[in-house]
Amino acid sequence: MSVVGDPVKIQHLYWRARLGITPADLQSAEHRHLKRLIAKTMHGGEKRPAEITVLQTEEISRIRPAQYKTMSPQDRRALVKTSEEGIRALNLAWIAEMCATDHPLLEKMALFWHGHFACRVPNVAHNQQLLQVIRDNALGNFGDLLLGVSKSPAMLQFLNNQQNRKQHPNENFAREVMELFTMGRGNYTEEDVKQGARAFTGWGFAPTGEFLFRPNLHDGGEKLFLGRRGNFNGDDVLRIILEQKATAHYITGKLYRFFVNDTPDDHIIRPLAERFYQSNYDLKDLMGTLFSSDWFYDEANVGAIIKSPVELMAGMLRTVPATFQKPQVLLLFQRVLGQILFYPPNVAGWPGGKSWIDSSTLMFRLRLPQVVYYSRDFSVHPKDMPDEIMDEGMTMQANDATLKQMSGKVEATINWDPYLKAFEAVSQDELPGAIASALIVNAPKRINKSLLDNFSDISSREHYIETLTINLMSTPEYQLC
Repeated sequence: MSVVGDPVKIQHLYWRARLGITPADLQSAEHRHLKRLIAKTMHGGEKRPAEITVLQTEEISRIRPAQYKTMSPQDRRALVKTSEEGIRALNLAWIAEMCATDHPLLEKMALFWHGHFACRVPNVAHNQQLLQVIRDNALGNFGDLLLGVSKSPAMLQFLNNQQNRKQHPNENFAREVMELFTMGRGNYTEEDVKQGARAFTGWGFAPTGEFLFRPNLHDGGEKLFLGRRGNFNGDDVLRIILEQKATAHYITGKLYRFFVNDTPDDHIIRPLAERFYQSNYDLKDLMGTLFSSDWFYDEANVGAIIKSPVELMAGMLRTVPATFQKPQVLLLFQRVLGQILFYPPNVAGWPGGKSWIDSSTLMFRLRLPQVVYYSRDFSVHPKDMPDEIMDEGMTMQANDATLKQMSGKVEATINWDPYLKAFEAVSQDELPGAIASALIVNAPKRINKSLLDNFSDISSREHYIETLTINLMSTPEYQLC
């Protein structure tokens, strides 16, 4: 591996592992030294990240779900509205953290796990708690992450394990734990699902949000699960699942598709998964190995992944920060582009890849930098949310008044100063190449600099940098990382 002076590899790492590039990144010593940049990228996974909190969550966690059914219709509607507002505030707070964080890999890993452990519940306190479990363990041990998520009230509620009890087991939780969270299809049987569901009986949560084991609802009988026999409980089942090499292979494969290439390469994934298994599921070791491997920087992997809507927005705003007069517009952007945090389409999460792009989302993706940084007019009609998530308290539909309010200009204050300063030592002639290399992976092969110059404002150096940057962000190439 080349360790210095390879801008394509360095830019590839920025976009895959760091949610894009910031002006501070451009001025840092690591910006031209790949191994040092990898080390800096991996730093920050040791400490517990500061919790992302929103208002009124304590009240909601006390009231819901214990008293929800006995409340008056008026109080219930008020609680639903408060929780909806809280989830939206949590969404915006997490986006803000992604844009400002000094540990972008941790937040990008959390974004991956947010889609992997897809969960959709109407309680803002439960969402906030699950998000912190994910962020606490995003670069830690997968076994700890799996256990924490499995015992979270959000996941137990979403997958109906609160109703899982002896003599009447509910199989939803046990099935999804194996199918989507650990081993994947083909590595367990329907009988394993039934036996696993028996082991998870009695798992629930208190109205205040703590995990609660209810022994009177637990099936303490003998179970045969994945070839093992015993009086297993939920912890035993998760431990047995982690003993299966299929789990390491499945998780490694999903991480490969998210961070390396949509098309899996089993020749690479197999040894990587074996290392992951032998490390006792050490995520930091796995990701450090991935980012340090020569194959990660192969030409076939560079610029091969379509940025998710959240990655696209966070990357833009990390590069050139903007403060919105109505921050809620970021929720509308998410909805138009097809990825609303805390509202995954189903338990499988967002499919990603080419599903991010269709005729309407691509056009808005290309216009987004101009809408934000030029405050240009826009009028959008967000796609309908799937019927399955139109439960009480979970609506994210924008009514006509909301659409009217959000149409027009996005009033934003743009902080260009740090970005302009990052290029102050670059000569005028070298600016197109320097800016393109900062924003576009493998820019020399993808960008027509002369064409961009024709559409840039040359009235001043500042205007030239600003308009050239916005034009580059408005290209199809900027959609890739």
